[in-house]
This record gives sequence, C-alpha cells and structure tokens, in this order.
Amino acid sequence: MPFTIKRFHSDEKQKAFLFLIREIGCSQSEAQRFIARGRLFYGGNLVTKDKEEISGEIELITFEPITKGLKPTFETEEFVLFDKPSGMLIHPQNRYTPYSLIDEVKYQYGMDANITHRIDMETSGLVLCAKNKESERDIKMMFQEREMQKKYLALVYGEFKDELTCKEPLKVNKDEKSGVLRSIVKVDETGKSSETYFRPLNYFKDLDMTLVECYPHTGRQHQIRVHLFHVKHPIVGDPLYGVDEEITTKYLDRELKGDERLKLTGATRLLLHADELSFVYKDKEYKIKSNVDFLKICLESILKNKEQP
Repeated sequence: MPFTIKRFHSDEKQKAFLFLIREIGCSQSEAQRFIARGRLFYGGNLVTKDKEEISGEIELITFEPITKGLKPTFETEEFVLFDKPSGMLIHPQNRYTPYSLIDEVKYQYGMDANITHRIDMETSGLVLCAKNKESERDIKMMFQEREMQKKYLALVYGEFKDELTCKEPLKVNKDEKSGVLRSIVKVDETGKSSETYFRPLNYFKDLDMTLVECYPHTGRQHQIRVHLFHVKHPIVGDPLYGVDEEITTKYLDRELKGDERLKLTGATRLLLHADELSFVYKDKEYKIKSNVDFLKICLESILKNKEQP
C-alpha cells in the first residue's frame, strides 16, 4: 500500500510545520503541503493550519512508493518515458489505491521525480516523467505551450476514408450520482476550443474497422475519444462514447467487466495508444516511439471477441 501512517509522540507543544521539519527532515514548503493535503493529525483531529500547535499522539499519512518492475522505454539524465499499460492509473485516486504509475517513477528515481502530463487510465502508451524539479517545470511548460507533438493510434469502427481535422469545442458534463463524481465530455459550442487531426492507416474490411493515427493539437479530457465519436468512428472497446447509455452506466458503476464488456464494446479495453512523442529539449531533438506492438494487441483482442459464443 503506497500510503502509510507514521505515528509519533511529542510531550512538547510545537507548531505543526516545525514538528514535521524536525521529525522527518522535510523542507518548510513540503511540511506545508502535507498539512494542506490533510495528511497530519493529532489526538485524532485533522491539522488545518501549519502554525497550529500540536502535541501528544501525532499521525502523518505519507506516500511510500512500491514497484512492480515496470521498466522505462527511454531515459536521459533529465527525463524518462514509460509505456503505461492499459488499466494503470497515472496517480492514486485516493489513499487506498494500491498502485499507480507514480509509484514506479518515485520508487526508481526518487521523490523529486514526477509525471509531467496525463493519459486516461484505459489508454496505454508513452508517459513522459521528469527526474527533478527543474526538468519537471520545463517539460510541463512545453506541454502547456504545445511544444510537444503527440501521436496516438486508435482502432475505430467503420471505414475511415480520408484525413480530416476535427475542431469541435468540448465541455465536461459532470453528473454526481451515489456520491461518485462522473465526467462525460460532449461537443458543445460553449466548451473549450479543441483540435485533433486524423489520418487513416489501414482499413480491415473483414472487421469493418480502421487503424487511425491521431494528432491532438490541444489536450482536453477525452479529446480523441469524443472527436472520433463525433465523426461517427468511435474507438473499439470504448464504454463511454458510441455505446448505449445503459452500457455507460454499468461501466461507471464498475459493473461492466470481462466477457460482457468484450461482447458489448468489442474489446476488454479501450483500443487507444499513445504511440509517439516528438520535442526539442535543451537544443536536442527527440522522437520517441512506444515499444508496444499496438496493432498486434488490437487484432488479438478482436480475434478473442470473434471466438466468443
């Protein structure tokens, strides 16, 4: 479990941030972040102010990264890339999440290492991670300034005949049910500007599916998925876009699994893959490609579906 509880006892009253600096050797800014994130308790009470005086029984929730042996795809002194498997979270959803990619990053490269961008849990492929605070700041700025060229691969339904650019604005529609916040993204003229360029690679006539290259110019949530759904080519295996509302509801309620999902969506996972990143960092050009044979994964998944009774 990455999040653990460390217990302390102090007879002396002292300010919360000073206690953390003295006991765990962190900086003042790190101590303040622990408190702001609701990680420090004393006498069972949450500490909300960094200068609050605490004593007695004190508990601190800390992140202790673990590893499952995921190896990087590419590495320099400043940054590293991982091929994230489909189904792996980038960050923990809460302190009970057993494992996520940030575990591997911090376990292998230290607590100053960090992930610089996000891809969906179900999307596989390249994730760029910084090894230190300076490279993290620089790389995040590059993403913000759209200096990263990203290429995704998607297997979609139907014959995708021609190259096209979709510029439909996107808006997140949030629906809170049963205490769980669910986000569905829709094309909406009041939404944020969004742009994705698509280029078909190969049409599989016997499957009536097309392998498509996707180049997102902007980085909106679910952008590629929604734009492909909008142009009537939803991604195979997508349980949110291009399926009946009943299927979406079952997925959001975590009730759509295994063979049922395979039958209803065409695959047991979303067939979308972050395949390539191109950028210039410190005057050096990089063009890094995923080591995963995504087409093989797609065809194996489709074959498995056809074998279903």
